Amino acid sequence: MSDVNEVIQGEIGSADVVLFMKGTPVFPQCGFSSQVVQILSHVGIPFKGVNVLEDDSLREGIKTFSNWPTIPQLYVKGEFVGGCDIIREMFEEGELRPYLDEKGIEAAS
Repeated sequence: MSDVNEVIQGEIGSADVVLFMKGTPVFPQCGFSSQVVQILSHVGIPFKGVNVLEDDSLREGIKTFSNWPTIPQLYVKGEFVGGCDIIREMFEEGELRPYLDEKGIEAAS
């Protein structure tokens, strides 16, 4: 396993919900990252944001790691869930909250 994969695995293991994104949760630097931040915030899910713009090897490495070509990428309990389109669709269809409940992720009070 390469160093970048170890870093990614460490990030994924550091929190129940991890969003690899462009920018930070407070200052997203792309529209897609911003949408996912807004959705997670709306459903009250605490998450860790990982800014891929700080490290080119991380930005490229996460795409290979997940076999998913775009950023943002959401991981829940170490499992890749999807990118912006998938998260938005799950939210719009009312599937995101039940999925998170099933994974034992509680909304912040």
